[in-house]
Amino acid sequence: MTIFQKIIDRQIPADIIYEDAECLAFRDVNPQAPTHVLIIPRKPIPSLAHATVEDQSLLGHLLLVAGKLAVELHLTDGFRTVLNSGRDGGQTVDHLHVHLLGGRSLGWPPG
Repeated sequence: MTIFQKIIDRQIPADIIYEDAECLAFRDVNPQAPTHVLIIPRKPIPSLAHATVEDQSLLGHLLLVAGKLAVELHLTDGFRTVLNSGRDGGQTVDHLHVHLLGGRSLGWPPG
């Protein structure tokens, strides 16, 4: 069981800022920007590489939630969404998640 599943199951506390039937969002404990939120599906998908056509609607929902939260969090000058996949992609928890980052200028290229 991943740390994210434990957050979903309320076994580990988190600063949850959004929740619905398909996902929840919480503030990252190691923020990389003034606003750093993780949006995770309730369905345990290890990474984007493991998503299937059946997950298409869920994946779209996660991005729509990211956009909604960006507005609610007043990220009016812009924001970034990131989905890391696999070790070389920077994924550290084997549960698909979207990073929502903002509140400062985010340079390019990342990492």
